[in-house]
Amino acid sequence: MNPLNPQLVMYEVQQKQIQAVAERLHQDSRARTILLIDKNGQLVAAAGDSAALDTTSLSSLVAGNVAATGGIAQLLREDEFTAQFHEGKGMSIHMSLVGRRIILVVLFDKNTTQGLVRLRVKKAQDELVPIFEELAKLATTQPSSPFGTEITDQDIDNLFND
Repeated sequence: MNPLNPQLVMYEVQQKQIQAVAERLHQDSRARTILLIDKNGQLVAAAGDSAALDTTSLSSLVAGNVAATGGIAQLLREDEFTAQFHEGKGMSIHMSLVGRRIILVVLFDKNTTQGLVRLRVKKAQDELVPIFEELAKLATTQPSSPFGTEITDQDIDNLFND
């Protein structure tokens, strides 16, 4: 885990909201697949045709690509590049940052256009930013351990010596 970019903690309510936005973006943009990935390369949500994809490898590669592009941005004295687009013969990919820690990936083919994808991505970002801000706020107010407090060696000994 990257200490500069801690693991995203997801709660059920926000996960459902994020999934709903991903599914709506999939429909509205006519894309093949929507992925939301954190900067550590962990898949947060997916919509559309993702079953045929190796989403684990794709998520890691996308995160690495965004990190490398961030290095290029720094060399050019830019804060960061917030969007990337790659066009292939049959498939294109649009990647954009949401709230500086989530990567929104849209995989699309000739059934849609880059313009429509960009328009729908902007709307989805506007919906996603408040959800991820809420998650960040929850992360600072919730205990760091899922057990509420740290478990000591004495607690473990007591558990097994009863």
